[in-house]
Amino acid sequence: MSQRSDLRRRRAALEDEWSRWVPRLRTATVPPYGGALRPEVTASWARSLGSVDPARDSAPGCGSGTVSERWAASPLRRPVHDLAGELHSIAHDAGFVTAVTDESGTILWTCGGRTMRRRAERVNFAPGGRWDEPAMGTNALSLALRTGRPSTVFSAEHLVTALHGWVCYCAPVRGPDGRVLGVLDLSTTWDRSHPLAMSTVRSLVTAIEGRLRTESPAPAAPGPVRLTCLGTERAERDGAPLPLRPRQLEILTLLALEPRGFTPERLREALHGDRPVTASTVKAEISHLRRALGGGITPRRYALTLPVACDAADVLRALERGDLTTALRHYRGPLLPRSEAPGLVEWRARLEVAVREAVLAGPRPEPALRYGACAPYDAEVHEHALRLLPPGDPRRPIVAGRLRTALND
Repeated sequence: MSQRSDLRRRRAALEDEWSRWVPRLRTATVPPYGGALRPEVTASWARSLGSVDPARDSAPGCGSGTVSERWAASPLRRPVHDLAGELHSIAHDAGFVTAVTDESGTILWTCGGRTMRRRAERVNFAPGGRWDEPAMGTNALSLALRTGRPSTVFSAEHLVTALHGWVCYCAPVRGPDGRVLGVLDLSTTWDRSHPLAMSTVRSLVTAIEGRLRTESPAPAAPGPVRLTCLGTERAERDGAPLPLRPRQLEILTLLALEPRGFTPERLREALHGDRPVTASTVKAEISHLRRALGGGITPRRYALTLPVACDAADVLRALERGDLTTALRHYRGPLLPRSEAPGLVEWRARLEVAVREAVLAGPRPEPALRYGACAPYDAEVHEHALRLLPPGDPRRPIVAGRLRTALND
């Protein structure tokens, strides 16, 4: 009974201080210290009043879709999941709501008994609720995030009156590099305040941080493949060359240009035409490429499942947008110039015609100059460039020389 009486007296004193000082702090330059008030609480009151109405009834939210994505990506998710049984047990047995936030103060995960969770949900102490100081004023979560230290806020130390029935115990969770990743909070009604609650929070945070330190980081996923097949033939990943044989480069190029993929028979025709090549040969060629890429090709109907950036595909997309400048920046010459695979010969012609026609239809000389450097024997392109270049332009002799070479060939 003595502890309950002490809690009542403390709550009453804080309510009195809140009533006397919060209205004044809207205009006061120096927050009050002394009595039942702690300096960090009154300083937070003063900061918060610029953005938070003490009469608000709940925390603002960030949207359920956003919070689920944040929790899925949070480094705290796995260690909290590992400790979920212990967290549930503490919350149920002691009548608490347990919450985990991210570094911004947005709650990502909670657990607790049905009654306490319903009470907490009334003030949006639930996933998606924002509990940083600008959003919800003085509370244990916002103080822990601001100071980087464990924090307790009791009853009327909260700025928002809807929280005066609560007591919250909170500690920041740090990653192995010392960065604050979020906070762990235990909250309950003021009359259940317990002197051991903060030590429980500290122990749980220590356990979470221990798991963060010992977890083996997952190996970084390999980056996208970069395929350069215009004027040359090269494949790279993460800046390092991929050792692909010519046939593998041909298959990769075809798959990059046709995202919907190929049936085995259609791919055989694209690679070998009428030559008597068996289906097992094509299957073996796909297997070689799949091993070189570390997977990334579907069975049966062959299509890419990994990202491949291809300069030929970049050209086509730019032309579809009407962006000839970008198309010519990527177009450095014929598609896989040494390949005789029928499907690639066809794609080579399609790309050349598409770029060439766009150049000849253009009103500026620069595209014709750039394309002419890749097509030195295309007299029509050089003539088009000369028509567009004004008299006296210093580039005219270059184009005239190209045209003379093309006509004399």
